[in-house]
Amino acid sequence: MPRKLQKGYFVRGKFVAEGSELDIELKAELKGTYDSTKTDLKREMDALQDLGKELIGLRSDLFKRLQLSDQLVDALAEAKRITNFEGKRRQMQYVGKLMRKLTPEQVAAVKQALDEQRNGSPSEKMSLQIAEQWRDRLIVEESALAIWLDHFPDTDVQQLRSLIRQSRKDIEKAKEQAAAAAAANPDAEPKEVSKGRAYRDLFQLVREQLAGAGKADDSADEDDGDE
Repeated sequence: MPRKLQKGYFVRGKFVAEGSELDIELKAELKGTYDSTKTDLKREMDALQDLGKELIGLRSDLFKRLQLSDQLVDALAEAKRITNFEGKRRQMQYVGKLMRKLTPEQVAAVKQALDEQRNGSPSEKMSLQIAEQWRDRLIVEESALAIWLDHFPDTDVQQLRSLIRQSRKDIEKAKEQAAAAAAANPDAEPKEVSKGRAYRDLFQLVREQLAGAGKADDSADEDDGDE
């Protein structure tokens, strides 16, 4: 795969990448705003160094997707290994220096990977929403259990019934507690009352069943493709 050409220009025979520290300094000198731009540059350098600190804790699958330079990968691994405060500080300064060599596209990819680790991928978010919708439907609708079992016949029916029944009891109790608290102190800020462990366990059961069904579908697609 051909390497993407980095945008830039030459000054006195030296290549200057767009967005680099030298590029910013040269443009600042031309505009006569060197001091203010130097402050902006320092802020940008600190931000990239902070981004490098977050990269140390990035999941391995997301980290590999970034295809960073071997130099930066090794520097991050060394920073992770160092425990001495001063040594780690100096290593992170070096990481920050290497981070400034990243293209804007690479920086955007790093931010996206960190956001995915914090908040999940779009597909993960969607699967969570579907699990939440099924959990709430099973609790509210009497007919939902039969529909669920038509789709997921391998579900432990006894466990599912028990969790639904207990969730309903816990939710009703939570509502009574909230109403009593509001009546006792009408001016107080309403507090969220826990819906109970069964409510959480029901969500987990639903989520696992949905995930298992998704894997089975993927496996069936792969088998069809082999034929």
